[in-house]
Amino acid sequence: MPAQTDPEAVLRLAEEELHVEARRRETGRVRVSVRTGTITEEVGQSLRSSHASVERVPVDREIQEVPPTREVDGVLIIPVVEEVLVVEKRLVLREEIHLRMDETEEWVRQPVERRVQHAVVERLAPEADDSSIDPGKDIS
Repeated sequence: MPAQTDPEAVLRLAEEELHVEARRRETGRVRVSVRTGTITEEVGQSLRSSHASVERVPVDREIQEVPPTREVDGVLIIPVVEEVLVVEKRLVLREEIHLRMDETEEWVRQPVERRVQHAVVERLAPEADDSSIDPGKDIS
């Protein structure tokens, strides 16, 4: 005879619940230090300079008024006049100063020290801190 099922029978179900969390754990340390040293390098720069050459050009000519300063072909001409007492006053152009500018360029090398820094990175073992580790849990 087949077994009869009880319509009032209760079947209990069980379920496990999981709680997952992540904890920080120190696995190592890093030390970074900076060392500063100096190196000497030669630097170069072109230097420009100007030199004036002066040429006195005698004129000794009578003029009516003072001539203006002028420039001809890159030469600055500065008139020098003198009053001469005669029966009458006359302007005499005694000389002109011809001023020519000559430029030179020179390459100069000079040692210069400059600072250079290098970073040194070291890996260190973690510090042993047993208070943050739960002995009942596997943290591997």
